[in-house]
Amino acid sequence: MVNVVLAGQYPAGTFEKLRTMLPEEQFVLKAVDTPEAYEAMTDAEVMILRIFKAPKEVIVRNPGLKMILRWGAGFDSVDIQAAGERGILVTNTPGANACAVSELAVMLMLAVGRKLLCHTRSLTQGEWSKNTYLNSSFCLNNKLVGIVGGGNIGRQVAAKVQAFGAQVQYYDAYRLPAGVEEGCRMTYAPLERLIETSDIISLHVPLLDSTRHMLGEEELKRMKDGAIIINTARGGLVDDDALVRAVHAGRLAGAGLDGVEREPLPAGDPLLTEPNIIVTPHIGGGTADIGDVIMPMLVQDIQDFAAGREPAHVVNREFLAAV
Repeated sequence: MVNVVLAGQYPAGTFEKLRTMLPEEQFVLKAVDTPEAYEAMTDAEVMILRIFKAPKEVIVRNPGLKMILRWGAGFDSVDIQAAGERGILVTNTPGANACAVSELAVMLMLAVGRKLLCHTRSLTQGEWSKNTYLNSSFCLNNKLVGIVGGGNIGRQVAAKVQAFGAQVQYYDAYRLPAGVEEGCRMTYAPLERLIETSDIISLHVPLLDSTRHMLGEEELKRMKDGAIIINTARGGLVDDDALVRAVHAGRLAGAGLDGVEREPLPAGDPLLTEPNIIVTPHIGGGTADIGDVIMPMLVQDIQDFAAGREPAHVVNREFLAAV
C-alpha cells in the first residue's frame, strides 16, 4: 500500500474524485488541508502539493517520502535539489492550467486597458465616469503584445489576443522551431527589443535567479510610454516597487498582477492603492474545473511510479542523477 497525501486546499470534490481514480487496494489517500496538520505530517510517501511549500525541512521531516507532485506547472515552492539528493521524484502538470492562466492574462489586459476598476470605483463614489477615462482607455485591437515565455501558456495567450486583433512578438531563452512560430503567428524578438517596442508585456516564465526582476527599474524605463505589464506567472519577475512608481508617474498605463513579491499583500499596500494596477490573489490556475485536466496527469504519474516506471513529468532529473 502506498500512502498518498493530498496536501493543501483544492476545489470541492477533489479528494472524492481522486479516491475513485486511485484503487483502494493499492493506495491509501488522506487529506492534509491545514498548515498545522501539514507541519505535523511525518508519514507521507507520495505527496500532491498545492499552496503549501516543500522546503528541505518538510522533506527531511518525512523520511519515507518518495515522490512530490505539484498541482500546476510551477515547482519553485519545492526544494527540488534536496528532494533529488534523497532520491525523491518531483513532478508537475505542465500545460494543465494553460487555458485558465491565459484567460486571466487576457482578462487583466482588457480590464487594465479599459479602466475597469477605475470605472467601478468612480461609480461606487457617485461619479458617472462615462467620459472620465475616455482618453486613457485602449483596445487590444492593433496592439503589439510581447509575450515573455513561449510555452503552453504563452502560446495560448498569443492565440487569444490575436482573436482581438493584436499582433504578437515573443521572447524565450529557447527559441521555438520555425514551424511553431509560423503556426502560432508569433514573431521572435530579443528581450531588449520586446521590452522597448511592446504595447503590452505578458510574463509566462518561472521565477529563477536569472529571471528575478527581469522587469526592474531600468527595464521599466525602457518600455514604451503608456505600456501595460501583465504578470500571471510568479511574483518577483517584476520589481513591484519600481512598477508602482512608474505607473504612479504616468510613464506606464498600468499593470495586471496575479503574482506579486509580497504574498499575501497587506491592506494599504501601494499595489492595492494605485488605481491603475489590478491585483488578483494568485488565482491563475484556480478554477473549480481545473482538476478535470490536472487529476488524470497526477494519477498517471503516481501509477507509473508505483509500477516501477518513470513518470512522464519529472522536473528534478539533474539532481536525481547524482544519487
